Amino acid sequence: MNRNEIIKKAIEAMDSAYAPYSKFKVGAALLTKSGKIFTGCNVENSSYGASICAERVAIFKAISEGEREFELLIVATKTEEPSPPCGICRQVISEFSNDLPIFLVNEKGTIIETNIRELLPFPFLKEKLEEG
Repeated sequence: MNRNEIIKKAIEAMDSAYAPYSKFKVGAALLTKSGKIFTGCNVENSSYGASICAERVAIFKAISEGEREFELLIVATKTEEPSPPCGICRQVISEFSNDLPIFLVNEKGTIIETNIRELLPFPFLKEKLEEG
């Protein structure tokens, strides 16, 4: 599957978002090294802490299906400029990859290519827990 098809899946996932409070819809598509694609959308809750971002939905779906190695993450938003993952999502992404390519896209076709190392240069990693 090519990059444009994965971007399309992220944009389609964005349309499923449940964002009645922020109105900020996000879609994500995660390509695993085995070639599978997992999508996610943000799901808000009136108890804001119970909300979850699209990126984590896609990652958790992949993890729940036994996938642990990721090739590419696409994050789609309906914003003027593409929007990066939040801090919590960055930390979750770094748990599974220290160099995952991430493409930030919007419906206008703007694409920003980055990676988790650029977005979170100093992650908290499990090795720190082993030091204690």
